[in-house]
Amino acid sequence: MTKSAQLLLLRAEEDKSQPLALLGEENVLSKDLATASIPTKILLPIDFSSSSQAALDMAADLAEHFHAELLLVNVIPIFPTTTLPDLAPENEFIQETQAFAEGQLAKCHAVLANRGVKSTSLVEVGNDVVGNIMEVVDREHIDLIVISTHGISGWRPLVFGSIAEKVVKLAQCPLLLLRSAKAETGAKTPSARASEWW
Repeated sequence: MTKSAQLLLLRAEEDKSQPLALLGEENVLSKDLATASIPTKILLPIDFSSSSQAALDMAADLAEHFHAELLLVNVIPIFPTTTLPDLAPENEFIQETQAFAEGQLAKCHAVLANRGVKSTSLVEVGNDVVGNIMEVVDREHIDLIVISTHGISGWRPLVFGSIAEKVVKLAQCPLLLLRSAKAETGAKTPSARASEWW
């Protein structure tokens, strides 16, 4: 053991309440700031795409690490009645979509419970997906949002634009944006746990 290592070891044994600085002065985050920055409630907007599977993996890991509650939110869009085909009445569409979402969310809750992660979910209905997400953030006192950059492909991006981009612009709380491959490229979800969600 070198002389400097012995000196550091002696200093550490003398006063264990002081942080040990190896290369100069150590910056230590105050307990108040450290406690305030730990999320207790994490929001994950989820659309059951491969991108949201990757986001769910990350959100679950964070919730597990911080012992935080994970809130899964699925927003069912309401369309103006002029854009719906005559064969698909709006109420039936909403009920079927809501039943599907609740079934998928139940599968997610089962996996999260097995991992020891406390989770809840909401199925919101509205014509402003981002507005619905931001209302949930305010209403539920969310500490952290986890969202992926690409969701379901097809006509949705044309109608809604980039939901993640709008959430990034409007969010007042910390946000983790996960960059993912576009769904139409056929890229596989990198997570080994992807199949356990739905």
